[in-house]
Amino acid sequence: MLSSKGFAAHSAQTPLAPFTFSRREPGPTEIAIEILYCGVCHTDIHMARNEWGQSMYPMVPGHEIVGRVNAVGAAVKKFKAGDIAAVGVIVDSCRKCAPCDRGEEHYCLEGPTLTYAAKDRVDGTTTMGGYSNNYVVDERFALTVPANLDLAGVAPLLCAGITTYSPLRHWKVGPGMKVGIIGLGGLGHMALKFAHSFGAHTVQLTTSPKKKEDAIRLGADEVVVSTDEEQMKKHAASFDFIIDAVSAPHEMAPYLALLKQDATLTIVGLPERPPSIDIFQLISKRIAVAGSMIGGMPETQEMLDYCGKNNITADVEVIPMEKINEAFDRMLKQDVKYRFVIDMNSLK
Repeated sequence: MLSSKGFAAHSAQTPLAPFTFSRREPGPTEIAIEILYCGVCHTDIHMARNEWGQSMYPMVPGHEIVGRVNAVGAAVKKFKAGDIAAVGVIVDSCRKCAPCDRGEEHYCLEGPTLTYAAKDRVDGTTTMGGYSNNYVVDERFALTVPANLDLAGVAPLLCAGITTYSPLRHWKVGPGMKVGIIGLGGLGHMALKFAHSFGAHTVQLTTSPKKKEDAIRLGADEVVVSTDEEQMKKHAASFDFIIDAVSAPHEMAPYLALLKQDATLTIVGLPERPPSIDIFQLISKRIAVAGSMIGGMPETQEMLDYCGKNNITADVEVIPMEKINEAFDRMLKQDVKYRFVIDMNSLK
């Protein structure tokens, strides 16, 4: 067994605290990773505080992992000791259903195995995440990282990056399209970077006028303050696609009014309460409200390779492990630009 240490939630009410546990030695097709950086996702807060009612404790959060391979199984082909590898939201699936065969393991019909707080398909234990010093994973669910990218900035690509890249690609965002990004946080700033990079006319939709300068720096062609009715009216029925990256409850009607006929608003944020949608808004313009969840392993690798070629990473604030509870509180106050990343060297 591998000796592991990290920070864990022991209940929904208590702060994360130091925790020691064990991981199995890597099997024939598995690799062991020494974690260098782990991003902090809003999902980690939802899960640690049991806001979705499905948490199990003790829980080591973290699913935006970048590290160095330090052991490989006998049948591993993709990695060798010393390589940099990345792990995202899922670490296994049934590998035999139609979505898995298509490389869309995140839509596995039996349900994918999550990086933490899930039942491990290999040994039946509870998966423990990346707020720790190491991880063991099958090579199919590990990704290679372009050598030119800053590793701290890569970590959030494993969730915030692929969560926004995938729907923008699925709905074929590109030149000649007007695209809106709701929210400028961990997800939103990645959606903004990708939409701009894909050649769309990109509009940042925000409740905060103070974010205009930063939104333009990140790639916005325009910034619209969504609480300003006059600004919103000027953009009515003009958007081809909108991606909603907000993780707090909010009204949908003002944003649906921005869509052209046959356009789509795709939700990638995960508020604790479901949105209320006026069906008349949908039928009057045949518009669609959709959802999207991360991406499969081939698309996630495609995203990392694209980021390598275009020098795209997340904007991050690197913190030591002992500041994770402070980081949770600051995230809820939107006091981060734009993703916290834990330097796991601080665990030593």
